[in-house]
Amino acid sequence: MLSKRGDSMISDLHVHTLFSCDSKTTMALYCEEAILQGVKCICFTDHVDYNKNDYGYGFYKPQAYFDEFRRAQYEYSDRITLLSGIEFSEPHIYLKEFEDLSKLPYDFVLGSIHYWIDDLFVSQMEAKGINLEEAFEKYWEEVYKAVSLGGFDSLAHMDFPKRYYKNSLWDENKINDIFKVMVKNNISLEINTSSLRKGLSETMPSKELLYIYEKAGGKNVTIGSDSHSTNELAKGYVQAIEMLTPTMVNGFYKNRRFIAFSEDTFKYNFTKA
Repeated sequence: MLSKRGDSMISDLHVHTLFSCDSKTTMALYCEEAILQGVKCICFTDHVDYNKNDYGYGFYKPQAYFDEFRRAQYEYSDRITLLSGIEFSEPHIYLKEFEDLSKLPYDFVLGSIHYWIDDLFVSQMEAKGINLEEAFEKYWEEVYKAVSLGGFDSLAHMDFPKRYYKNSLWDENKINDIFKVMVKNNISLEINTSSLRKGLSETMPSKELLYIYEKAGGKNVTIGSDSHSTNELAKGYVQAIEMLTPTMVNGFYKNRRFIAFSEDTFKYNFTKA
């Protein structure tokens, strides 16, 4: 019987399309690539950014996204499970916008932190000489605020600053507090594999942080490549799967409900439900 790891259920729950400002890839192209690769499930999680300094500010159009999503479902749902989603940045800051978008019929909502010092993106922080210690201290504060608010399904790319600083810094007590709040608020932890494509040897979060998550009572995880093009789709999935402990459950979200991968996961096509 297939384990809770979902070894053979290759999925990608963090995929950006041309409805994100930093991708030019259509949903149809992702579907074609997924079918070639044997990927069973994709969730399109386009960026939603309300920080006015972000060049994606105001870019995302929900109606256009759902129109294209339904077209992709119609064309491909007999061959691959497609899920709708967003990656919402700083939900604890943009409360009204987050509340409004959360009412739309998404299957999955990722929460993420991209801005936290002087309205700078993390790459700008590093370029301006903000040191590792300050960057991570402030980052963890914002993560704690976001998970305390809750309302999203999974925390995206935890310890994100290391993608740019090439190193990570954290206090176990603070991390444990974050994870306990996540467990309380039913927030899963994403294993984001994009750092493996950026020259790093570990995912976001690292295996060490994943163990702290487990000790804090966390078990549900989602896996995403943070893909912006078809050649990134599902990359690093195997490495992410190998990180899971026996108590962890790899799954996805349908109608904002966590579903564990199992032998019967795709017996019925969820996109037609």
